[in-house]
This record gives sequence, structure tokens and C-alpha cells, in this order.
Amino acid sequence: MSDTPQLTSGDLETPTIDAPQEAPNRDAADPRREVHEVWVAGTEEPEWVKSATDEQAQELLPDTDEPALEIQRGTVVTDDYLDDDTVDPEERQIINLGPQHPSTHGVLRLQMELEGETIRRVKPIIGYLHTGMEKTAETLAYMQGSTNVTRMDYLSPFHNELCFSLAVEQLLGVEMPPRADAIRVLMSELNRISSHLLWLATQGMDIGALSMMIYGWREREAVLAFFEKTTGLRMNHNYIRPGGVAADLPDGWEEDLEQIQATVLAGVAEFEELLNENPIFLDRTQGVGVITPAEIRAYGVTGPNARASGVAYDVRKAFPYSGYERYEFDVPVGKHGDVFDRYLVRVEEIRQSFGIVNQVIATMPSGDYRTDDRKVTPPPRQRIDESMEALIHHFKIFTEGFKAPAGEIWQSVESARGELGMYLVSDGTAKPFRLHVRGPSFAHVQALPAMLTDSLIADMIATLASTDPVLGDVDR
Repeated sequence: MSDTPQLTSGDLETPTIDAPQEAPNRDAADPRREVHEVWVAGTEEPEWVKSATDEQAQELLPDTDEPALEIQRGTVVTDDYLDDDTVDPEERQIINLGPQHPSTHGVLRLQMELEGETIRRVKPIIGYLHTGMEKTAETLAYMQGSTNVTRMDYLSPFHNELCFSLAVEQLLGVEMPPRADAIRVLMSELNRISSHLLWLATQGMDIGALSMMIYGWREREAVLAFFEKTTGLRMNHNYIRPGGVAADLPDGWEEDLEQIQATVLAGVAEFEELLNENPIFLDRTQGVGVITPAEIRAYGVTGPNARASGVAYDVRKAFPYSGYERYEFDVPVGKHGDVFDRYLVRVEEIRQSFGIVNQVIATMPSGDYRTDDRKVTPPPRQRIDESMEALIHHFKIFTEGFKAPAGEIWQSVESARGELGMYLVSDGTAKPFRLHVRGPSFAHVQALPAMLTDSLIADMIATLASTDPVLGDVDR
């Protein structure tokens, strides 16, 4: 019980209003005190002005039957996914999920048309996070490009950096030393593991397994600690750069990775024990958010979402890069294309990535972690103190940058979300003429109507979360 006294209507006093006083005499000699006539709007304007200033005359969205205005109001949902539209419109209602909603995994807005508890239409609306990174790339030198692209898919920063660096190196015609390639593969696979662990944490929380948010974050911390030890940052690293990597691996990196593998795999075993036979988790994931192989190809869905539907496409196998052809690993494939298969595929990919990591540890080449092409790579730190030419070389690379031959290049890599591609155009200067990014999350958001139409609204969050979208990967 609160100690605050309760007031009743009898306790309130009605304030008294004094009668208006007679206006004082004004001094006619002082022009500031003259009584001025008040101009009333609408009494002296021409008719065309009156009609433009009348109340509601300038309403932003006047009543109209134009479809475009109905869409802006949110009173109609249109999309490219057609269904059997035979239900009385009076039986339908329109609701919005997002853009301010934690389960959208970013500022995504879904406009849904419901018939009872059944979703009949879904329209994804994007653009709330647009940062113009593709346009920004035109203002940055090639050496600065990794700093920009690493922030797009902020859960897979190494894959962004790797894709951009490989595209620039194709333009330059520069070959990477074996150690640089091995380090890139190592960091990319660790990044895949950390991204999937975050997905397991958030997917579990979205479905109702709140403990998963704690457990998944706990195991991911071990990987991020190694990232910080190697690059100085937990995310947005700018570590993989055109010409190699920023620094060699730290001392004791083999022991660190052995400890990470033991920690994460033990945690994944706990996740499977918690979820694989859990009847609530199974009911919330099996047969939910199904997308067929034909729809996968039609919408351009890639990565774990495509492989869960039986489409065994992996860029690392189809178009190997950075020496992936030297490593043995399997591509996990599902059968049903539902939320549960997407979970199984990502868990198995964590194990396959650790298999690649172990092969990198066993076969790590010696040598330099950067190319020896001095047009791209700055001179060693010691040479800067010994040679004026080395100092000038270092200064010019980091102020003016290096120039890439005119041409155009397409490069793709297998990120944690799917095929990440970059189309890079050079006009012969030190900055890209054009950069266009093919983000996998864009295609996954595009395919949501195929997954959600005619499903229950209770299954909507589970389906959306299972696609693992990152809105920085969509709104570039």
C-alpha cells in the first residue's frame, strides 16, 4: 500500500476568477502605447490565397483513391508474392513490425496484412539505416577502403575486408604470399564461428529460450578476445587490407586457438543438448518459415539459408579464393528449408570451420604476411629510420595512396550470411570510380514474403530471425 494520501473531489478547491479590470488610460503621446488594430487572417486576402490557407487545405495526404497514397498511409500492402486473394477486405487488418523492434535484428519494417492470426501479405520496407557506404568508397583511397566496408555487415567484418581486398588485388595483379592467404582464411573462419554463435544466441531468445542469449554470448567472447589480441579491436578491424594483413598473428596464437576450440565446441554440445530434443523448440521451428529450392534460386538466397533448403552452393567450393581449395571441409545441406534446418546447418558449419582452422594451424606457412610489391606495401618500420627514400615512400602511400589500372572487377566470398560480392570499377586513379556491393542479407529480406505468406503471426519472429539478416548489409 502506498503512503500517498488519496484525494477526492471534495478536497479540491475551485479557483475563483476575478472580474476583468477596466483598461487603463493610454498615453497618446507614446506611440508604443497606442491601441493597434489586429489583422484577422482571411479577411483581406484574395480568394486564391484564402483557398490555400483554409483549414486542412494543405493537408499532407488529402482523401483520395490514389493507390500510391494508400501505400504511404499504410492502409494497403503490396508485394511481388501473389496469393489467393478471395477473402473479404473487411476481415483483414494491417499491422507494422518495426522499425523500432528488437526482434527485427535492426531497423527493418515489415508491413503485414493479417486475416485473423494468419499472415496473408508481407512487405519488407528498408532504408532506415542507409549510410551511403558505396558512394563513400569513391572518396577514399584503396588503402582506406577496408575501413569503410568493414562496417557494412558488422557481424562479419573480416569477410567484407577480404572481399574488397581481393577485388583491389585483382585490379593490381598482385599475388599474396602463402602466409597472408592462410591468415585471411583463419580469421574469416573464426569470424564465421563468432557470427553463428551470435545467431544461436539471438534466435534462441527470439523463440523463447532466454538462456541461449547468455550461453551464445559467452562462447562468442572467447573468439572476440582473440580478435582483439590480433587486431586491437573486437569488430570493424581494418585488419585485412589490399596487399595482405595489417600485422602478423600474435605470439602463442596456436595455444589460443586450441583453447577457443575446446571452449566453443563444449558450448555447442550444451546448446544441442538444450535444444535438439526440446519439444517447445521443435514445435516453434519445424515446418516453420519454409522456402523451397525454386524460391531460393528465384530470390537469390545464398549461404546457410539456401543450404538448409537443399541448395548445396558455397562460394568457397564453387569459386575458391585465398587458397580454400587446399583445405578439406564439407558443405552441410538440409532437406526441409525450415527454421530447424537452418539451425542444424549453422551448428554444423561451426564444426566445419573449426576443421579448417585446425588445417591452417597444421600447415601455416612461414614468410611475410604482406606482399613484397613496394608499390602497394609500405617499407618496413626500421627502413624509415635509415633511408630518406623509404620515409618518402611511406608518406606517399599513406597520403596519396597507390593507383590501380583502369578496369572493372567482380569478386565474391562466402560470408557468414551467404555470397558477398563486390563490383569494383577503376579509372586509373588512387580511388575507386565505382563500388557496388551484393549483400546477402538484401536477398534474404527480399524473400521474406515467400516464407511468411499464409503462416501464423506467432511464427513470424522465428522465421525472420532464422534468416539472420544484418541491416547494415542491406542499407549500404
